[in-house]
Amino acid sequence: MKTGFNKDFLWGGAISCSQADGGFLDGGKGISTQDLRYLDPSWNREQVEEKHHKCPFSKAEFEQALKDMDVTYYPNRRGIDFYHQYKQDIDLFHKMGMKIFRTSICWSRIFPNGDDLMPNQEGLNYYKDMFAECHKKGIKVFATILHYDIPVNLVLKYGGWKNRQTIQFYVHYAETLFKELGDLVDYWLPFNEFNAGRFAPWDGVCLIQDEEENMNQAIFQCLHHQLIANAMTVKLCHEMLPGVMIGGMIARFETYPATCRPEDALQALQDEQYGNWFYTDVMVRGEYPQYMERYFDMFDIHINMDIKDSEILKSGLVDFLSFSYYFSQVSTSDQTWEKTAGNLIMANKNPYLNTSEWGWQMDPIGLRVTLNKMYDRYRLPLMIAENGLGTTDVLESDGTVHDSYRIDYLKSHITQMKEAVIDGVDIIGYTMWGIIDIVSCGPLTIDKRYGVIYVDLDNGGQGSGKRYCKDSFYWYQKCIKSNGKELD
Repeated sequence: MKTGFNKDFLWGGAISCSQADGGFLDGGKGISTQDLRYLDPSWNREQVEEKHHKCPFSKAEFEQALKDMDVTYYPNRRGIDFYHQYKQDIDLFHKMGMKIFRTSICWSRIFPNGDDLMPNQEGLNYYKDMFAECHKKGIKVFATILHYDIPVNLVLKYGGWKNRQTIQFYVHYAETLFKELGDLVDYWLPFNEFNAGRFAPWDGVCLIQDEEENMNQAIFQCLHHQLIANAMTVKLCHEMLPGVMIGGMIARFETYPATCRPEDALQALQDEQYGNWFYTDVMVRGEYPQYMERYFDMFDIHINMDIKDSEILKSGLVDFLSFSYYFSQVSTSDQTWEKTAGNLIMANKNPYLNTSEWGWQMDPIGLRVTLNKMYDRYRLPLMIAENGLGTTDVLESDGTVHDSYRIDYLKSHITQMKEAVIDGVDIIGYTMWGIIDIVSCGPLTIDKRYGVIYVDLDNGGQGSGKRYCKDSFYWYQKCIKSNGKELD
C-alpha cells in the first residue's frame, strides 16, 4: 500500500495568459475575446458581482469594448505584466522548488486574427524563450492551448465556435504549436474547463446572451465543435509527438444529495451527469453518453453532427484527465434552497461547510471524493490543474504577507490528496491556481488574490508591480521539498 506521493510527483502552479500576461497588442498580438471584458475600478464588490455574473456583457457593451483600445477599464489587457517579467517570476518559481508550471498559450499572439495562414513569429519566439527558461530552471511545462481567449476576429467574421469552420482554424493553430513548441512542452491540454461553455458562455464558447434565440442550442452546438476539435488535436498530438501526454479538463463540481430524499439523490446523479461526466465521458470514451439524449430532448437541443464525427471522437482519446477543484455543493429538488457563490456557478449551500470571503464553500474532503470517483470511472492518471483560495491579502510595511488562512486551505487539500493516493488513485501532479497573484477571472479584480507571491497592483492597475513572497510561499516551498511530508 502506498503511504504518500510518488517521488516524481509534479508539484507546481498555474496561471492563464489572459489574466497574467498583459502586453496588450505587443509583439504583433491580436485582440482576444478576454481583452474585451470590462471593469470599472471604482465598483464595489456587489456591483462587480452584478456585472459579471454568467455573461459579462451585452451586445452593445461588446461593441463598445471593440472600439475602446485603452487599458484602463480592461484588466486582462494589463494582467500583471508577466509578458515582460516572466524571467523574474520563473526565478521565484524555481526558488520555491516548483516541478511544473501550467500556463496557457494566447491564440491571438500566435495567429492575431485566428484565420491567418502563417503564424506570428514574434509570438512563437516569446513562448520558445519562456518555456526554455522554465526548462533551464528544471521546471516542466504544462501548456493549455485554449484558456477561454480566442481571437475576436473569429467571433466577428465567423461566429466563433458556432461555426464549424472554427475547428479547422483551431487545429491549424494546435498543429503549429506542436511543430514549433513540441520539444519544449511536457504536458498538453487542448481546452481549459470544458464545461465552462455551459456555465459561463462567453468564457467557454464566446456567446452573448442577447444575440441568441435558443441559448442552450447554441451552447451545445459550440461544445460539440469544441469536442471535435479536441479529439482531432489529441489525435494530431499522438501522431506528431509520440509519447507526449495530452489530456482533458473540466471544472469539477462535486455534489452531494442535500437530504436522503430519493428526489435529492436522483438530482445529485443528474447534476453529476450533466455538469461533469458528459464532458469527460466523451473525451475518454469517444462517444456521447446515452443519458444526454434525455437532456437534449428536455431543452429542445438538436446537435448538428457531421457524418464522420463519431469516428473523429473515437480517434482522439485523452491520456490523462485534469480538473479545477475549489468547492462542493449539494443537489436538491427544492428550488428554495439557499444559494452561495462558486467557480462559474451559483451553488446550493451545504450547511456543514465554511465559506471563503467570496462565498465559495471549502471542502477538502470533497477533493478526495472527486479523485476517487474520477479514477474509479476512468482509470486514467489525474492532475489537479487548479485549486486555491481567493481572498484579500495585506502587504505589511516590511514587505511581508501573513496568509495563514491560505496555508490552512492548501494544507487541508493536500492532506486529502495524499489520502486519495493511499486509496489507490493515480495522481501525477498538482498545479495550484494562481501561483502568483493575477487578475481573477470572475470579478476581474486583483484584490481576490490566489497567489503565494504577492503582486503590488490594485484593481485599477495602480502600484509598483513588485513581487513579494507571502508566508504561504515558504510553506509551499517546504511542502515541495519534502514531497508533501512536511505540511505544518
